[in-house]
Amino acid sequence: MSVLICGSLAFDTITNFPGRFAQQILPDQVHILNVAFLVPTLRKEFGGCAGNIAYSLKQLGGDPLIMATLGKDGAIYRNRLEHVGLSQEFVRTIESDYTAQAMIITDQDNNQITAFHPGAMQQAHVQRIEADPRIKLAIVAPDGRDAMIQHAEQLQAAGIPFVFDPGQGLPMFDGDDLKRFVSQATWVAVNDYEGKMLAERTGQSLAELSKSHLQGLIETLGGEGCNVWIQGEKTHVPGVKAEALVDPTGCGDAFRGGLLYGLSQGWDLVKAVALANRLGAIKIAVAGPQNYTLDRAELGL
Repeated sequence: MSVLICGSLAFDTITNFPGRFAQQILPDQVHILNVAFLVPTLRKEFGGCAGNIAYSLKQLGGDPLIMATLGKDGAIYRNRLEHVGLSQEFVRTIESDYTAQAMIITDQDNNQITAFHPGAMQQAHVQRIEADPRIKLAIVAPDGRDAMIQHAEQLQAAGIPFVFDPGQGLPMFDGDDLKRFVSQATWVAVNDYEGKMLAERTGQSLAELSKSHLQGLIETLGGEGCNVWIQGEKTHVPGVKAEALVDPTGCGDAFRGGLLYGLSQGWDLVKAVALANRLGAIKIAVAGPQNYTLDRAELGL
């Protein structure tokens, strides 16, 4: 079974601030905010939600198909995809733009500030989803606004069940947009902050949203694990203790790779989420979103 992963491919510039943002940002002075953070370390990584999710799913033995756009500087990312054995069938180059770029600062408490240039991602809607007998499952992850709207519509029309994962793209949508996404999706995945925003904008709690056609709503809670909502009932799936807390960048995407693997195998949602929690704990112990290695035997696969 192939899993279509609609989302971004991006270059990540990752830096670490050896202090706490809270100590540098004065709450009563945010109206004149002018803050500089000294970041003694810097790394450039391959990232983007689609690339990170596919990397995770591929290592688990899944068959991810990335649907995304690269810019005129994307040849190096294509080489990366080839190196790790990821299909480029649905990866398109937009010669008029640069590849999306994320600039991330992480403090010592693993809080992050991110600046994101969408670049070629803004043209991701040029990719159209058609019914394909290979594709039995999909995810709509953060991407260009038009792409997320159109790909959700196209997946529903093609009869392909999918996870709606708005991530950092959630603020682009109003309540009516989000209600439509939920009505089209089979599952919804958000972190706790996004979950609060989703509830506020739709006017419904996560419990109420799950009392619908949805097969489940997943609310991730970082190191505390996550809540699985099914028909209004909440099941808490405990977190997994990480060997080290090195870099949270890409942890949510590693989680989603595990979630998609479990769903593609026909597992129940709680079992799939338990695997996903393990992947998040493995990823956070390694710097960068695509530098960890998964051992299928150790994971019991």
